[in-house]
Amino acid sequence: MSRDPNWPNRNTLWAEVFVDELAAQGVSAVCVAPGSRSTPLTVAFADHPAIEVFSHLDERSMGFFALGRAKRTGDPTPLLSTSGTATANFHPAVIEANQARIPLVVLTADRPPELRDSGANQTVDQQKLYGSAVRWYHDLPEPEADGRKLRSLRVTAARALAASTGTPAGPVHLNVPFRKPLEPVPVSGDVPDDFEREAPLGATGRDGPFVHIRQGRPALDDGTLSRVADALAVDRGLLIAGPSTDLDAAAIAALAEQTGFPILADPLSGLRFGPQLADTLVCGGYDSYLDVDGWPDPETVLRVGASPTSKVLRRYLRNGAREAGTRQFLVDPAGEWREATFTASDLLVTDPNRLARDLAGRVETGASDEWRDRFATAERRYWDLLDDAHDEEFFEGTISNDVLAAAPDPATVFVSNSMPVRDADRFGEPHDGDLTVLGNRGASGIDGILSTGLGAGSATDDPLILVLGDVAYYHDMNGLLALSRCGVDATIVLVNNDGGGIFRMLPIAEFESVFEQFETPHGLDFAPIGELYGFEFVRADDRATFLDAYRASLGSDGTQVIEVTFDSARSHRFREVVHERVLDTFD
Repeated sequence: MSRDPNWPNRNTLWAEVFVDELAAQGVSAVCVAPGSRSTPLTVAFADHPAIEVFSHLDERSMGFFALGRAKRTGDPTPLLSTSGTATANFHPAVIEANQARIPLVVLTADRPPELRDSGANQTVDQQKLYGSAVRWYHDLPEPEADGRKLRSLRVTAARALAASTGTPAGPVHLNVPFRKPLEPVPVSGDVPDDFEREAPLGATGRDGPFVHIRQGRPALDDGTLSRVADALAVDRGLLIAGPSTDLDAAAIAALAEQTGFPILADPLSGLRFGPQLADTLVCGGYDSYLDVDGWPDPETVLRVGASPTSKVLRRYLRNGAREAGTRQFLVDPAGEWREATFTASDLLVTDPNRLARDLAGRVETGASDEWRDRFATAERRYWDLLDDAHDEEFFEGTISNDVLAAAPDPATVFVSNSMPVRDADRFGEPHDGDLTVLGNRGASGIDGILSTGLGAGSATDDPLILVLGDVAYYHDMNGLLALSRCGVDATIVLVNNDGGGIFRMLPIAEFESVFEQFETPHGLDFAPIGELYGFEFVRADDRATFLDAYRASLGSDGTQVIEVTFDSARSHRFREVVHERVLDTFD
């Protein structure tokens, strides 16, 4: 173990062995929502010298904070709660982690088994609480000073971490019952004096991990690789990079160069920004110009990552398959189907980064110069047109454009769902800055946005920037406590249109008599929240003021919230105006 063993009771022994094994397996941080029943584990985590503890009062916010940290690091993050309804508040973050394939190890403390189904206070059914949203569930036995049980406990810790980082990655759930006393107080006879000598493997483990679990990822055989390479030898081909946290930009870019295919990169793909743009055609304006009538369909498409944010792109791919017979390869190492139009023709169950490297050495001919030049020209014309639009009108899309364009190199940028991620997709121009752009696109909820972003910021020294709307901000204001409790600083850009404009994109917006039921005005003044949580609150009413405030925040210590107010209807109309100009320009 990491220190001299001192086990006053079986709960202390059990918790210290479990935490020691997590640390031996590489865990360096844990997220804790404090409570009584989880005391043994909380104390063990707090006492372990190799593990940093992040603590929050709100379980829902803490769940998303852990999600953000795991999203940014790619490493499994343990998440601990007490028993009862506290465990249910983790559920939204567990769902997002499942859908987005983010590794979490959810630890729910529980009452002893005999209190289940007894009406005992703060006792709910926690077994398989998260249903199919977890990769693995295990109900741990009650703590006991028993060598075999402790060896099993160490193996369980290793298995939980392995399951969370497997293919696909995701959350696991360990339910951990404890009976009193929960504090590290002496209990006579609980742990024999000679226990370490009698059960050394269970008590103190091994030098390093108790068990090494090594996982591989599926690869295609040579024959299949050759057939895929042949399918890429076409005049008109595309590489589509959807939202992902583990794509190797260099590998995908190398394949793009070999095939001559443009990369249509989602802002959350890890490919729209970065040094690969120096030699690779990476496109970001497709969410508008692919809507142009008569835009030619590709012959072959290779897709990596999750389903793209852009509805225009998804429709373009669907129509190409349906009308032009486009061959569309989905690449997914878990063999899951992530294409909701059901028009793709092939599913490749393989690691996308390895596939890209393998194919780059096999493809001999690729896209025509005419095809590639079409996209390169479209990109130039599109972003020139957008520059004029931003000069003409300060609207919500300008915020996404300016935040991403003026972000420092490097930086971590977290964008909310609803309009911010769509605006980042349509108005976020590709550039070679080292930006890590993240969002919660698994289940695409607006809950936990602040907490997820702050959790991501806790895992890096990069400047942290959050962009979100007022409803998402209101929904997770409890998450702002992480600024002080977890030591995170951020530049938070609050796009306030008094209730959001996402429903204006739906057909129901045409029914004025009932549309007001879909709008969510609140009329709240968010400025006093700065005093409550101890940050600077700034308002900006025009582009120049916003850019000045944004750059000042990036150069300052602490946290600043920059609120920019818009009329949602006017912003939505101007988005449509810009889109119509694109269609007219490219017609």
